[in-house]
Amino acid sequence: MKNILKYTIAIMAVGLVSCDPEFDSPITDDGFYSSGTANLSKYVSVGNSLTAGYADGALYITGQKNSYPNIMAKQFAFAGGGEFYQPLMSDNVGGLVLGGAPLTENRFVLAVGPDGKPGPVRLVGTSTTDISNHLKSTYNNMGVPGAKSFHLVAPGYGSLAGVAAGAANPYFVRFASSESATVIGDAVAQNPTFFSLWIGNNDILSYATSGGSGVDQTGNFDPTTYGGNDITDPNVFASVYSAQVDALTGGGAKGVLINIPEVTSIPYFTTVPTNAIPLDAATAGALNAQFSAYNTQVLPGLAGLGVISPEEAALRMINFTAGQNFPIMTDDDLTDLTAILQGPPFSLPAPLATLLGQLRQVKPDDLIVLTAASVLGTTPDPSNPQGVIGVSIPLSDQFVLAVSEQVRITAASTAYNATIQALAGAKGLAYVDAKSALARLSTGGIAYDGGILTSQFVTGGAFSLDGVHPTPRGYAYTANLIIKSINDTYGATIPMVHIGNYATVTLHNN
Repeated sequence: MKNILKYTIAIMAVGLVSCDPEFDSPITDDGFYSSGTANLSKYVSVGNSLTAGYADGALYITGQKNSYPNIMAKQFAFAGGGEFYQPLMSDNVGGLVLGGAPLTENRFVLAVGPDGKPGPVRLVGTSTTDISNHLKSTYNNMGVPGAKSFHLVAPGYGSLAGVAAGAANPYFVRFASSESATVIGDAVAQNPTFFSLWIGNNDILSYATSGGSGVDQTGNFDPTTYGGNDITDPNVFASVYSAQVDALTGGGAKGVLINIPEVTSIPYFTTVPTNAIPLDAATAGALNAQFSAYNTQVLPGLAGLGVISPEEAALRMINFTAGQNFPIMTDDDLTDLTAILQGPPFSLPAPLATLLGQLRQVKPDDLIVLTAASVLGTTPDPSNPQGVIGVSIPLSDQFVLAVSEQVRITAASTAYNATIQALAGAKGLAYVDAKSALARLSTGGIAYDGGILTSQFVTGGAFSLDGVHPTPRGYAYTANLIIKSINDTYGATIPMVHIGNYATVTLHNN
């Protein structure tokens, strides 16, 4: 059980990197390619980590060079596109530092451990990207990792002084035009003739990846009061997104808007199975005996007293069987029974009351996050070998995205996407349904000239080692989706790229 993630990807061969190279669409005659009614001479991309080229849990040079905007800009050059500049990191290590002190972690690499199994590990090395070394230029790629929709219009989001207080973004600090600049303001100041806007993923993603530990702020219209893992109110999103589109189109620029995928379809939520705990019949029977009184006396008693509903009592029942089992967990959305269980008529010891306070078993429709693979089945206390996380020690709520939390995410993303699609229609802009595209990756995959691209972690080719962001091949697929929409909307003939020319996950032992 200690190597759930490693066993999941152990079948991966070393030769995953790429297929035989193929050539991008060549130019055979001058003027063969056209931008149609669009003007691609000054392209600016606006967004978050997906736009920046973030991959493997970090931003690094190779990832940036394979960002979908950079891939697109190369294809735009066939149809009148101009130069495309990015605020490149200083190395391929991936971390950020300030005065030598690390701010963010290095990127993941796939390394073979002592047990012979491959797994993601942080690259050992020292980053040379110090955010105090300000880049004194303007950049076409305005992707800022970590940015939420309302951050793009927040003055001071690139202020070095604001980093320590969490009021500024260290990635934007590197290339903001001033301490008071906004991301959207710096983008518009470049007078783009064409733009792409992909923002809103982080307005729900951090809530999801933290197992719903934030707050659904629907109904709260003041984003300055939000926590880092909160869901952005759909009205706040609609307001700031509309303002961004107005600003980007204000000078007559055309562009493309990209909607928000269903985050629960990414490998971060689909790799670790919900029934991740293998038990033999004897162990399952012993565990059921330990929880017998809880199931048959405590829960019915609490329901009879009206402390919890019969439905909640049923939800909290614990049952193990021989074979694969659902781990036990604490659920912060459940009634905290700790104090009640310590009092009459139960009078349970404090440690047991704490254990049972918000206890339930993971359900089939819950999602266990990727990082849970490192703790599920482990024994954190060497002096207590019976204390196994998921079996006798609950898995923390942060590692499980419950169905109720998934419903909140879906409601918010549905509202965001309605705004994005409506604005694309009203403004006559190209529109990309990234939500449907991701669904195709997760339900059978996408055929390309070198094989099948899927959302399977590591082996599927589309997602990097963080389980959230694409590989170069995944970004190439994204670029093609956007180019197709541009061609369809503006009558352009921009050439696609060959997805098989781009790498997937690479194997490293350092």
